Amino acid sequence: MKAVKRKVGKYELGRTIGEGTFAKVKFAQNTENGKSVAIKVIAKSTILKHKMVDQIKREISIMKIVRHPYIVRLHEVLSSHTKVYIVMELVKGGQLFDKIVNRRGLSENESRHYFQQLIDAVSLCHSKGVYHRDLKPENLLLDSEGNLKVSDFGLSALPQQGVELLHTTCGTPNYVAPEVLSHRGYDGAAADVWSCGVILYVLMAGYLPFDETNLSTLYNKINAAEFSCPFWFSPAAMSLLHKILDPNPETRINIEGIKMDPWFENNYVPIRPKEIEGVNLDDVSAVFDDIEDNYVNEESRTNDTGPLVMNAFEMITLSQGLNLSALFDRHQDSVKRQTRFVSRQPAKVIISAIEAASESMGLKVHTRNYKTRLEGVSANGASQFAVVLEVYEVAPSLFMVDVRKAAGETLEYHKFYKNLCAKIDYIIWKPKEGMKNTALLRPMTC
Repeated sequence: MKAVKRKVGKYELGRTIGEGTFAKVKFAQNTENGKSVAIKVIAKSTILKHKMVDQIKREISIMKIVRHPYIVRLHEVLSSHTKVYIVMELVKGGQLFDKIVNRRGLSENESRHYFQQLIDAVSLCHSKGVYHRDLKPENLLLDSEGNLKVSDFGLSALPQQGVELLHTTCGTPNYVAPEVLSHRGYDGAAADVWSCGVILYVLMAGYLPFDETNLSTLYNKINAAEFSCPFWFSPAAMSLLHKILDPNPETRINIEGIKMDPWFENNYVPIRPKEIEGVNLDDVSAVFDDIEDNYVNEESRTNDTGPLVMNAFEMITLSQGLNLSALFDRHQDSVKRQTRFVSRQPAKVIISAIEAASESMGLKVHTRNYKTRLEGVSANGASQFAVVLEVYEVAPSLFMVDVRKAAGETLEYHKFYKNLCAKIDYIIWKPKEGMKNTALLRPMTC
């Protein structure tokens, strides 16, 4: 077996809980106070190779500026000789996207509750001159109490002296405002409001207002604001949606107008964020100016070979609200971006089965140290699709395979995961009937 402990300054790093093209997000524990955090790890070589210095500096600076109860909190930024560590609040409730898909849309009252929290967060951003530009349910997390947390400010924009309009076309096509697609410049605040309107529609309907596989047809529908509301939407909700999804940014309702709308005001309790006494960006400059005095020590201790061993504390963090049954019950975890199953087969057999199944699906396979990365092209051929699978030993002869999306759309990932499970069903451990009530012995079946 291989036992690995890695420390970065005062933080002890654990398992990977998220992975993208340029960064990984690790679970970590503050050894001074015992609190759990999430740490985004980016190699400096990657930042330089892809000329991302300004983008990363901007993302970090923005997260320091926009302090709000409904926005993921950035604690601090650290740097080693080779990596940048962005220490953030650990949000344990998963994505709002998962909840919408699982329930196939939420009730109007619940949708309004999340929409109110979203508007509060976006309002704070705009008051600081920050425009998110990639608002969508996948970037909206839920904390352990069910409150919204806006995340991922990687595409956000800050105001520039003498520049009124933004010109970079970015965001996810289904949520992007028509003026962003026009390439003629746009108001970041109005574009964010449009995205909020699409999110509100998705919350209540369970599906997108604009959804076409052909991008040209999709853009035409967005430009014309060609959508229809399901019969269960109330007249008041439909009225507000049409004011938000107005293709003309000049006449589109703004944040203040939304807050005064009768439908929005129902049971609305605005949160007044505490005034922050100045924002110190010195550590951001230190990280990118390579000031050695600000480097943190990286320590790792490894012995033997084999899958990583997951300790009990890390297992607990996998579940929502510290309910361990979510770890071993696929019915509670069927729509996660990050999914997992259990096997009693040897780790090498598990890896071999995954490789064979993935190759049969036309995916490129890269395996190293019980970690496999699968790469391919999305169904519409418009983007890359990537998945990472990692084997952990959770008990003697009991292995957990953690599966997470690294690139591509979440719905496409869910389809891939179901297909994979069907192909490797013979290695997935399923309990006997008499064991199903024992939460810690239930497997994570597909």
